[in-house]
Amino acid sequence: MISPMTEQIMRRLERNPLGRDFAVGDIHGMFSQLEQALDSLCFDPDHDRLISVGDLIDRGPESHRVLEFLNKSWFYAVQGNHERLLLDSESDADMACSWIALNGGEWWREIPKSEQPEYRKRIRALPYILEVDTDQGRVGIVHADVPLELSWQDFVVRLETDQRLRDYAVWSRRRITQSESGGEIPPIAGIDLVVMGHTPLQQAVHAGNIYYLDTGAAYAEVLNDAKLSILQIHPERMLIEFPTADSAQPAA
Repeated sequence: MISPMTEQIMRRLERNPLGRDFAVGDIHGMFSQLEQALDSLCFDPDHDRLISVGDLIDRGPESHRVLEFLNKSWFYAVQGNHERLLLDSESDADMACSWIALNGGEWWREIPKSEQPEYRKRIRALPYILEVDTDQGRVGIVHADVPLELSWQDFVVRLETDQRLRDYAVWSRRRITQSESGGEIPPIAGIDLVVMGHTPLQQAVHAGNIYYLDTGAAYAEVLNDAKLSILQIHPERMLIEFPTADSAQPAA
């Protein structure tokens, strides 16, 4: 595992005084579709900002473009479980094999070995959580989940020293699974809104103070309702969904 001393656990973004802020669901290599969506939103890179819930890579056809977007001054992201697969596979041969064979990592074989360290460096620098100040209150961004028993503040503090909690942040589906079995999605105390991805859904889900934005953008070939979901979080909140079925791409 990566030493916590080399990781950035959290990043805070001050309120954007000049433009809009958007959060986007799991991109999974669908960067051309993302560009089309931003064009539809009249996204202004000089004033607007885009924040990803993680899983930038794998599944879709353009994972190799991840560095291009990480180099953009207006683009921010947290780590998802697919970023963790890439990082952890460096020291775990079995994980590397399963990631490439079963989890959409085939694209990595096409990246020259001389360039791979830069990919790892930039992805390793991504925080586990982002916190954004907006006109509608504080918004937290995390890929997968926050433990049911923790407030946002407790979650932030414990992430600094708890590797298992970092794993939970990028892998857990406990909260959303609870709702699928008939329970309500419990809110997260101490924060106005939390935006997550990780679990593909037919529609973006807003429950309490949580938004789930993974709507299966990379699965356009097999899901007719696959879409890329973008939530404007500042200065107002508004959900926009962009179907990807019309431009179907292979999905692993």
